[in-house]
Amino acid sequence: MSRMAEIAISWALVSLVHWVNGIAQTPTPAQIPAQSQVVTSAQAPVPARAQAQIPAAGGTQQPDTVPTSELKPAPPTPIAERKAELGDDQTWKPEWDKVIEEGLPPDLLSPKVAKAVKQFCPCFNAMGEPDKRAFWAYFFQALAGAEAGLLPTMNVRHDNSEQAVVDDVTHRKVRQQGLLQLTYMDQERYGCDFDWEKDKKLEEHDPAKTILQPRNNLLCGIAIIKNQLIDQHKPLLSRTSYWSTLQPGSAGANVFLKQMANVPVACGRRPGRGQQQQIGPVREKAAAAPAMPSPPSSNSTD
Repeated sequence: MSRMAEIAISWALVSLVHWVNGIAQTPTPAQIPAQSQVVTSAQAPVPARAQAQIPAAGGTQQPDTVPTSELKPAPPTPIAERKAELGDDQTWKPEWDKVIEEGLPPDLLSPKVAKAVKQFCPCFNAMGEPDKRAFWAYFFQALAGAEAGLLPTMNVRHDNSEQAVVDDVTHRKVRQQGLLQLTYMDQERYGCDFDWEKDKKLEEHDPAKTILQPRNNLLCGIAIIKNQLIDQHKPLLSRTSYWSTLQPGSAGANVFLKQMANVPVACGRRPGRGQQQQIGPVREKAAAAPAMPSPPSSNSTD
């Protein structure tokens, strides 16, 4: 065989090997993605940002934001008005309205609660969600005014024998704490975000305590109200309410009722005797405004 023939055969063999390898590496039709599915990294759609979730009152999941159109500031309660007149900055903060309005579970915005809140908000069932949220923000402001004078670090211990019980979590005498005067036992009862192991290392009135942080305290209050209105089918004022200020006939209830004088106009509530009719967000800031309530006489503060 001539030298030229050997070279030709070698080139033919090399070409054959390359051809066979090419067949082995070529994907079958089943392996080839449809053209509509083939995208480059530059063309790949960016996934929408997942909406953050936070535990909401009652153990449900709730979006951490509500559209701005769904939020309305609540009117100031009489105690908040009085504090403003006196230049007292230890008062209700606008951001607390937002905490409440974003933390409301759907049940508290539904027709299920219309009867329970009728005394304070007769038109609740006909109101839009923004007005319903504003009502609840006002309600918790009024409750915080009656319970703690709007002071987030309020800490009260009951000394009388009837109320001086031991907290199941702290194993100490119960202290009612924060804007809504709650206890560490509520962590277990209502799933509240309180951490005694962390808090017991801090000073009694340290605002860093989880139970004193307004957000944690208010969201816990929402869980308690949901339990009262939805789970137990009771009205806002009930003799078995968690708070004595919501128990009809008690001294605390009278304080609470005074703080409910300025419910949002959308509620359609007629002013009681001696109360000023609301005109939009503006009300008379009269010297006759109710005095700031103090904690019930049965309590003693440290």
